[in-house]
Amino acid sequence: MAAAVEAQVAIDLQPSLRYSSAAALPLIPLKDSTIVTVAAQKPAFEIEEHPIDEVRPIKVGVIGAGLTGVTAGILLPAKLPGLDLRIYDKNADVGGTWYENTYPGVRCDVPSHVYQSGYAPNTQWTEEFSQGHEIRAYWQGLAKKYDVYKYLRLQQKIQKVEWLPDEGKWRATIEDLGDSHKVYEEKLDVLVNATGHFNAWKLPDYEGIERFQGALFHSSNWDHKVELKGKRIALIGNGASGLQVLPSIQPIASHVDHYARNRTWVADSFGANNNVRRLEPNLYTQEQLDSFKNPDEYLKFRRNIEIGYFSRFGAIFKDSPENQQTREKWTQTMLQRVAGTPELGDKIIPDFPPNCRRATPGPGYLEALTQANVSYIQTQIQRFTKTGIVTVDGVERRVDVVICSTGANVDHAPAFSIIANGVDLKSAWKAGGLYGFPYSYLGVAAPGFPNLLWAGGPYSAGHSGSVPNSIENQITYVAKVIRKIRSQGIKAMVPSKHAADDFLEYCDRFYPRTVWTGNDDSTAGKKNCRSWYNGGQPGGRVHGLFPGSATTANIIRREPRWEDWEYEYVNPSGNRFAYFGNGWSKREVHEGDDLLPHLKLPDTVDLRSYMEGWWDV
Repeated sequence: MAAAVEAQVAIDLQPSLRYSSAAALPLIPLKDSTIVTVAAQKPAFEIEEHPIDEVRPIKVGVIGAGLTGVTAGILLPAKLPGLDLRIYDKNADVGGTWYENTYPGVRCDVPSHVYQSGYAPNTQWTEEFSQGHEIRAYWQGLAKKYDVYKYLRLQQKIQKVEWLPDEGKWRATIEDLGDSHKVYEEKLDVLVNATGHFNAWKLPDYEGIERFQGALFHSSNWDHKVELKGKRIALIGNGASGLQVLPSIQPIASHVDHYARNRTWVADSFGANNNVRRLEPNLYTQEQLDSFKNPDEYLKFRRNIEIGYFSRFGAIFKDSPENQQTREKWTQTMLQRVAGTPELGDKIIPDFPPNCRRATPGPGYLEALTQANVSYIQTQIQRFTKTGIVTVDGVERRVDVVICSTGANVDHAPAFSIIANGVDLKSAWKAGGLYGFPYSYLGVAAPGFPNLLWAGGPYSAGHSGSVPNSIENQITYVAKVIRKIRSQGIKAMVPSKHAADDFLEYCDRFYPRTVWTGNDDSTAGKKNCRSWYNGGQPGGRVHGLFPGSATTANIIRREPRWEDWEYEYVNPSGNRFAYFGNGWSKREVHEGDDLLPHLKLPDTVDLRSYMEGWWDV
């Protein structure tokens, strides 16, 4: 961090030796009269009068109360007792994307039993792939069970945060979206960005879109007041939400124009009947639900499902047998699902490898495409009119309602300004910005931005594994960093530029092995594709996924590489060992405290974790 201040000092030498007079430096014999450089005198070190385990009170702010924010609200207080924690979210309740997305058909595209915590599973999901409201209820239930609500600052929107180097704090400018609408500031010692991948939905910027006189809204901001029955509807986009919206509106619309600029792989679904997701819910029987109440039976069931997600990493490598098998399987599945309309076959199969962009099972989607009241339009949109949409071939199609399932920001740049050392990540991480991509260390921090941590951001997870497991590991890493800051007298810590550059050099060597990079020569069957993996730029720099499997990412984050960080200390002398305090621990000066937490019943001792806990020393 801050280098020692140096000054040139003229020393008039006599025949006898003269020495440097800086109190904290060793004596250096000087043989000739010369100009020497010595460190400017710092305050002399004094013992800090406190027990070593009396941690410094710090304020930690978590931005976002979705899955990641709720997990932080559960794990951080458990791993950092007494932490002054506050969790900010612009919404009126927790749930993140599951709170905001209420469109018809919204549901999890992986089995519910894989999309939950490892410490408080729900054994009684009503169906295999739960609807949005049930997922939202689960995460809100966890927040209530673990008393996360006491840390929440709801309807509080972060406008910007700025690092104050002299104070070693982040100054957050916050807008109260409730009754007061006031804008105020708070200072935080550590900031955790938990806003996730897609935190800012946006409407497309087609020419004339503001002139359209019918109803128009984004699927992530669904307007439930708009009547869809019997209407002509334009659905723009065939990402994950578009694939869920179409089969939900097709039965009630008079006609749907489905604009799909890019092809997409509609996957099979591990664990579903015949590996094909159907539109109808796959409900669990009462007999199954009763069996799940047996902890051993349920664990066996859950492991049997989740192993499929932790063992699929091989399918992301170019020309691998797993990827080729996936291509053949998905192609056959997709063609079978549109068998009644064979002309669709040539239009829907992508010309890039599976997993080059996110695939989804899309229950009922392909079947909806075959219906007479759906037009599958691959021609690019040119502009909007007052009553419809014109494509580049000059054809105008009149519609009553436009639904934009066009996704959110895919560049991973924060939606608000994060400023330190004259750099704002909101612009620096965007294409054309200072870095042009998320310049990150292991997906958990950024050079030049002290005391700022990420969970669920760029480089956060591999292709395999489960989202909750990945987040739990990331929050645990965050807890270890915060523990070091507050227990070792650290004012600021930041990953070094060299460490970040080494990480990115590894990424740049690893990603070309994968289908995420596509290729540059547009070879049939291997063309580049755009996705949130590469910032929506075909052939762009990959940053959406970790360069390794889920297990690899978890192993790497289990033991932080403290040597990759730079530090500044609270003690005025800068002494890194000032946190030793006065040589005592709290339990030694508090009568009645347990001085032997390490002694346990022999049968309860696991030698793998023996003497490794922070709580039993």
